[in-house]
Amino acid sequence: MDVDIREIPVPPVGEDEVLIKVHACGICGTDLHFLRDCDDGYHPLGHEIAAEVMECGKLVRNVSPGDKVIAEDCSACGVCRMCKSGLPEACRNMYSLNGTPGMSRYMVLNCRSLIKFSGMDYVHASLTEPLAVALSAVENAQIPLGGSVAVFGPGPIGQLAAAVARVRGAGKICMVGVGDGTEMDDFRLAAAKRQGCDLVLKSRESDWKERFFSEFPQGVDRVIVTAPPVVLPTAIEFVRYAGVVTFLGLDFSGRHRIEFDVNNAIFKKLTLKATFAEPAVNFPVAIELLRSRRIDPEFFLTGSCTFKSFRDTVEAIFSSGSPQMKCCLLPWED
Repeated sequence: MDVDIREIPVPPVGEDEVLIKVHACGICGTDLHFLRDCDDGYHPLGHEIAAEVMECGKLVRNVSPGDKVIAEDCSACGVCRMCKSGLPEACRNMYSLNGTPGMSRYMVLNCRSLIKFSGMDYVHASLTEPLAVALSAVENAQIPLGGSVAVFGPGPIGQLAAAVARVRGAGKICMVGVGDGTEMDDFRLAAAKRQGCDLVLKSRESDWKERFFSEFPQGVDRVIVTAPPVVLPTAIEFVRYAGVVTFLGLDFSGRHRIEFDVNNAIFKKLTLKATFAEPAVNFPVAIELLRSRRIDPEFFLTGSCTFKSFRDTVEAIFSSGSPQMKCCLLPWED
């Protein structure tokens, strides 16, 4: 793992751009994938950004100096055919961070990528982006009121998806993890119980499938897979007839190709939905859920680090020896 902390100049602020001071930036699983699995050069890290507006270009109208803002990692253009048709999630003319590292002290971004927030601190607000990802998965699953849900993957996105499903009116919720005995895995499965998942299973235990079908004899109405793609063929077995499986777990280590029983999916009339939360259309809802504490940020944010301690923090996460749910970088802490 090669982590390089660099001094780079702050670019000038353009007429439609904003200089922001980053107060907190979450460490995402994608950042960890870049560090562990990508050896093809420089990858700037960080896109879960909560910041303060410092300076605005002359054409900026939506924010002002002193505002607290969230930076969208990808923003819909608002003017293309898909945006004008009411489908901004299908925009192909997105504005993105374009390689600008969110794990920095200052950033210059286009003003349209910024959303103001109030009523919470920067650390809590840094949970907006991953919560928006979970929201996208739950919305894609279209969980019926009182419907049963199984979430495969007890990491931050899976835990947030379970919490959102509950807020959106789900009935019984099952969380499935590996159960590999590491401190992190034990911590996360215990967290699933604490947040109210009705059934928590470890796939390494021999009787986990029997326990699942004892609780859900016909399978669950919806399955959400936040774990890597290799889990998807197994997860499909647990959805009921005419159910929906939505999946968003990525893999950059070469294990992204899978096989599954297509006949079974057809005969069961299953709907398989891939979820990719770009552009960021769920940020306003995510902000309100955090501000109102319908989703409690303190439950999910379990640690922080500085630039000096970043490497040690990431190595602890890789070794699964750190009882963490979600950790964020505080760029201004020593």
